Amino acid sequence: MKTRYLLLPILAASLLFIPESHAQQKQPEFTRADTLRGSITPQRAWWDVIFYDLHATIIPPDSSISGHNRIDYRVTEPRSGRSMQIDLIAPLQIDRVVQDEQELEFQRHDNAYFVDIPGDQQPGEIHTVTVWYSGKPRVAENPPWDGGFIWQQDREGNPWIATANQGVGASIWWPNKDHQSDEPDSMGIHITVPSSIKNISNGRLRDTTRHSDNTTTWSWFVNNPINNYNVAVNAGNYVNFSDTLEGAKGTLDLNYWVLEPYLQQARKQFIQTKPMLRCFEHWFGPYPFYEDGFKLVHTPHLGMEHQSAIAYGNGFQNGYQGIDLSGTGWGLTWDFIIVHESGHEWFGNNITTRDIADMWIHEGFTNYSENLFVECLWGTQAGADYVIGTRDRIQNDQPITGPYGVNQEGSSDMYYKGGNLLHMIRHIIDDDYRWKNILRGLNRTFHHQTITTEQVEAFISRRAGIDFSTVFDQYLRYAGIPTLQYYFMDGDVFYRWKADVEEFDMPVEVKLDNEMYTTIRPTTGEWRSSSYLHAGDKLVVSRDYYINIERIQK
Repeated sequence: MKTRYLLLPILAASLLFIPESHAQQKQPEFTRADTLRGSITPQRAWWDVIFYDLHATIIPPDSSISGHNRIDYRVTEPRSGRSMQIDLIAPLQIDRVVQDEQELEFQRHDNAYFVDIPGDQQPGEIHTVTVWYSGKPRVAENPPWDGGFIWQQDREGNPWIATANQGVGASIWWPNKDHQSDEPDSMGIHITVPSSIKNISNGRLRDTTRHSDNTTTWSWFVNNPINNYNVAVNAGNYVNFSDTLEGAKGTLDLNYWVLEPYLQQARKQFIQTKPMLRCFEHWFGPYPFYEDGFKLVHTPHLGMEHQSAIAYGNGFQNGYQGIDLSGTGWGLTWDFIIVHESGHEWFGNNITTRDIADMWIHEGFTNYSENLFVECLWGTQAGADYVIGTRDRIQNDQPITGPYGVNQEGSSDMYYKGGNLLHMIRHIIDDDYRWKNILRGLNRTFHHQTITTEQVEAFISRRAGIDFSTVFDQYLRYAGIPTLQYYFMDGDVFYRWKADVEEFDMPVEVKLDNEMYTTIRPTTGEWRSSSYLHAGDKLVVSRDYYINIERIQK
């Protein structure tokens, strides 16, 4: 997903909050519009999207768009006179809605339209509704973090247009059922642009149609389920070069679309793609979208994980805009946007959260994929150095998970803290064969599904044979991290956890002075001691654990 946390070196002050416990934090107030956007309303609940066929004409001179979206849907429960909710964000507007050649009535509430569906549609039936719309879509002021439409020109004066709308939602530029829980099984994307430029969208190119008004329609088809926010416009003076990867499921097509003056830079920088994909297939299983291929598309914004059409704008340089986010040096050995945004093909695009509140699954696992990529190429020590090096960026200001049903994500700690949580869980399991099978099993079991954090947590605990429930509770649902308290008495060391979660019971590796590490099992209850720990001056915790440690006097 969008890499908002990456601005911390520059915008740290704007992201700082006064740390409070989970119970003490003041909950934000939400409006009816927030609920309409973020919840499964009765007007959304009774139907399931099967197919979108989107047609949009992009008009650069006045920054407007117009078009229609055909929605094939299956009735999933008795409708009981409910209307259908279609989302479209102002200043765009729905002009008309048609079903079975009949124009339907609709009412607008905030950015949701409620369409009166006639007749008695029964569960299991499949119907089609076509929504016509037009207007000037909201312009992204700071893409990709502040989402919307991007209207720019390249250095030669050609239009360079893109969309980036994670969080705010796809309805900022096209009408749809704008909730992450419902993905179409496949999708057609037909984007009409001036013939002087090309449009690159998700999936595979099926056709181009030249029109008499000097415009061309680029028709793309996505063969797999796709979440709405991933659907993308990328229009510019592009040139293409391609390659193939002999991967886990056969031959994977690799396509690269860049502005013409940057072709040679791209040829050099994008050679990182194939080793990256091999590393991810090793850890996560097959690339999830072989039928649609893999693309990197040069964009006027930093980057975004648009499924099968990864947006790239990192300036053809290593690091994050030339910065090593880990402070270890490893972050400058590879291109952050290529690796991070491609990691989302597994976590975010293949596995998608039903509610944006659980976005740590997208960002925490993808942050951790950076660690695995470094490990894959430079070894276990380098991978650990990288992920541990990112801890300085963790704020511990708010819970990682957000409030449900209102389209609000949790803390930006979902990135670095999420990655360190997974690194720590791997270390607790202490069996890389099992850990790899857990990561692969997640992508296989929840292949092309929308899920909840509870499903992921239960899956990891079950496959690991270790109950991580209190660990997930502490690190995801509270702002702070646990503290290992200890004291010495008569040559023995006594220890316990101080945590927000009652009965927190995570094992941890410690040692005294220069002894070997041993695993202890503190709880938040009574003080415990270990027969393996005697007579030392300081208790040392393995660096693989992201915790606080506190020596107290007794």
